[in-house]
Amino acid sequence: MALAERINAFIKLGDFLSQFSTENPQPDFSINLNDPFFDGMKHQLKLTQESNRWFTKENLRFAIGNWAKALQQENLENWTKKYQLQGVSTKKVAIIMAGNIPLVGFHDFLSVLISGHEVLVKQSSNDKHLLPYLAKYLEHVEPSFKGKITFTQEKLEGFDAVIATGSNNTARYFEYYFKGKPNIIRKNRNSVAILTGNETAAQLTDLSDDIFTYFGLGCRSVSKVFVPKDYDFQNFFGGMYNKSDVMNSAKYANNYDYNKAVYLMSLFDILENGFLMIKEDEKYASPIATVFYEYYDDLNSLQEKLHADAENIQCIVADVNIENQIAFGQTQHPELHDYADGVDTLTFLTNLDSN
Repeated sequence: MALAERINAFIKLGDFLSQFSTENPQPDFSINLNDPFFDGMKHQLKLTQESNRWFTKENLRFAIGNWAKALQQENLENWTKKYQLQGVSTKKVAIIMAGNIPLVGFHDFLSVLISGHEVLVKQSSNDKHLLPYLAKYLEHVEPSFKGKITFTQEKLEGFDAVIATGSNNTARYFEYYFKGKPNIIRKNRNSVAILTGNETAAQLTDLSDDIFTYFGLGCRSVSKVFVPKDYDFQNFFGGMYNKSDVMNSAKYANNYDYNKAVYLMSLFDILENGFLMIKEDEKYASPIATVFYEYYDDLNSLQEKLHADAENIQCIVADVNIENQIAFGQTQHPELHDYADGVDTLTFLTNLDSN
């Protein structure tokens, strides 16, 4: 199957997904194979919500909308054109997926197939409904994909390379278990924001998207802010106010109440606004409904610290001309070339013959 055919199949998938990025999806029967697949997709979305209460309608719409935009011809062609993806010697690549946010493993799935390899997927039980259905759609719009996509819950066998995502603890297991295979092993990462006190109200409102999207469960979710000494958090909380309806989620509200009780019983100093707590802490990974903060003396020393801690950080949100900064509100809108952990997945996949 030629690269153009693979790209075309994912373009059609993007068109199909675009129907489900609105609050009330309406079928567009000009889309390939919409008649047999539209209602089935609605059912899979319902199953997904029922099996994982973190995967709300809003979060599913957001994730699907992002992928519908990403899977457009211009994006796919611009992403793939710098790689040699024609005539690749086909390998079977296993993917062990996380399940923290909807379709979190889709980029790896896309990368393996777009590069001409076969994929063997082991999903998280927290996100097991959508991807097999989308794979079935792909196989129908491009029959050459049949036999190249396999899902399993059993022990992984018969693969040539692996991409595995998990916690720091499981990553140690992965590194040992897969040491004889070419691999990408991903560990825990979190995202941070740098505030100066000069942010506009709009920037702080945009920051609320970086913090609250997916309830803060993604590695691109901001879980910590760095602030100068004597920073006034009043404006920060003002920027967060538009997300107060997050407490309508019972799971989030329960986590908020639990973590607040723990902090109060432990006599920790916290600031809170009824739906978000902030706590001074040097760690990067904060509990749900909590953002950690840490003071900095100057931006140069902060940049040195972030560089030293790069293995713990996915994104840096800032407007201070610091290395690798991302604009406020953009962490949850990655481009296809924004690789997790900064590891170029397509380069890894195109070099499998040399491993």
